[in-house]
Order: sequence, then structure tokens, then C-alpha cells
Amino acid sequence: MSHAVLLRAHGGPENLLWENVEVPPPGPGELRIRHTAIAVNFHDTYVRTGLYKTLTLPGIPGLEAAAIIEDVGPGVTDFAPGERIVYIDTTYGAYAERRVVPAAKALKIPAGIDDATAVSLNIKGLTACVLLRIVHNVGPDTRVLVHAGAGGMGQLLVSWAKHLGAQVIATAGSPAKADIARARGADHVILYRAEAFPEKVRALTAGQGVDVVYDSVGHDTFAGSLESLDFRGHLVNFGQSSGPVAPFSVSQLSAKSLTVTRPMLFHYMRDRAALTALAEETFNAVKSGIIQADIGAEFPLREAGLAHTLLESRASTGSIVLRP
Repeated sequence: MSHAVLLRAHGGPENLLWENVEVPPPGPGELRIRHTAIAVNFHDTYVRTGLYKTLTLPGIPGLEAAAIIEDVGPGVTDFAPGERIVYIDTTYGAYAERRVVPAAKALKIPAGIDDATAVSLNIKGLTACVLLRIVHNVGPDTRVLVHAGAGGMGQLLVSWAKHLGAQVIATAGSPAKADIARARGADHVILYRAEAFPEKVRALTAGQGVDVVYDSVGHDTFAGSLESLDFRGHLVNFGQSSGPVAPFSVSQLSAKSLTVTRPMLFHYMRDRAALTALAEETFNAVKSGIIQADIGAEFPLREAGLAHTLLESRASTGSIVLRP
């Protein structure tokens, strides 16, 4: 027997229940693993509330974790017991002490990267790689606006975009968070609670606007993000921490020939080759210091509800990690 956090009904953080579970031996192509660090993402909160009805209930939420391999199933040749791995599983199940996971989803953690760093830069790091290198290829002199620049994803986007040579503008909710964004390389930080960010963006760009906006906030910022774009600008909406974006008329985009995308990481790693290529670039960025883990809080796995409460309060900075 082992333990896991189960979700039996959609609702608040109190619906995350600590229960006993059985863990079977690994089947063909599978790994039996013991988790060492589990990431908490906004995606997990959307699953819990039912905004994303992608987990069959009752079920174990959680998309990603770092772990030590305890046993390998028949046919597994690339992994061995004792090795450290990190994985993303779109069928969920990471909020557990132990589990079985397909070997095809596992990535070996390189030497010199600890488990908490690996998992805090797993989905977030791969997502940053996709957003900056594929969805919009950021380079020297690209003008970038990053919302929530002190958050876990925001810090990665700010620091990686700056490394690529971009002019980086970030938004933040407090002077303390503004300092964090600046420390990651932001050229300018807008305190969005004190000033209207579209007007400030135009002032910082000689009235032109930015080339791309990375917006994980959604409802509260979407309209202003469109206003902040220059002609032929690109709004990349990749989250909705303030709620879903309201329907809008596509004809609004014609005013400046704007584009809007809503990328999902999982669509960029549908095969093993794509996953390993993204992981290699991301791990290299970690090892070279281009991006760094900022773990803002750790909770025992059984207190996952408290971790969700903190994340949804938007009072946290950096990543949140659960420890089994």
C-alpha cells in the first residue's frame, strides 16, 4: 500500500483527499517509481475545480514529478532501478507517493540538477522553450511583454527572453514582485495595480507597442494585451489565472493585423523525438544558468490543498513543490 491525494468531486482545495492506494508492479514498457518532488501547476487547480474536465473521477491529479526508479517492466532497456527521472503525464496521477508510469514519458535528470529544480523547470521550462523558440521565435531587439513577471513561468520567460536579446517589459502586482522581475533581467516593470499597462507599454516603446505579449493571466489582461501590441503583433495566451478569456470578435484583430494563439505544451511533444529535443534545449538552458529554479514554497504531499490555496491566492512567487 501507498498514499495518494484523490479527487472524488470537483470543488475547492478541501476536495483533495489523502487516501491509501495500491501500486501494481510495472507492466511491459513501464516504470515503477517513488516520487521525490511533485510540481503544483495552475492546470492542477483547473482540474480540481472542474474547469478542465480531463480527469476521470475519482482520480489522482498532478501532471509532473521527479522520482527514483524502483523497478522496470519487461522490454524496458533505457532505464534502470536507482536512476532519477522527471516526467509529464497528461493522464495525471502525480499526486502520489508511488506509481507506475510509461517509460516513454520519462526523462533522465542530468547530473548536477537536483530533483526539485528538475520538476520545477519541467513543464515550465519546456513551456518557456516552446513559447520563446517555436510559438514566437524571440531574438535580438524583439520587444516582449511578460505578464506576471515574478511568477514561476514569468521569471523563466523574462530571463530566457533577455538572454535571447529581447527588450523585456514585465508586469507585477507589487514593488517586491517588481524587484524579482528586474533581478531576472526585465528592462522595465509595470505595477499593473497602480498604472494602466497598455499606456505604459506605449510610453516605453515610443508609442509603438511590443512585438509579442506572453499572457498567462487571461480574463483581466486580454484586452489590454491586444492594446499593447504593435502592428502585426502576436498575443500568446497560455493561461487564465484570472479566469477564462471572454468571447471576442475576430475582426478586432484587423485594426493592426494582430494574431492570437492559445498553445498547449502537450501538442508540441506528441512524439518521443519532439519531447527529447525540447528537454535537451531546456536542460542545457538550466545547466548554463540561462534559466534558474525559483522554488517559492514546499508542502508535504498530504497538504496539497494548502498548496492550491496559496497558488490561487496569487500571493506566491516562484514554483510550488510537494514533497511525499
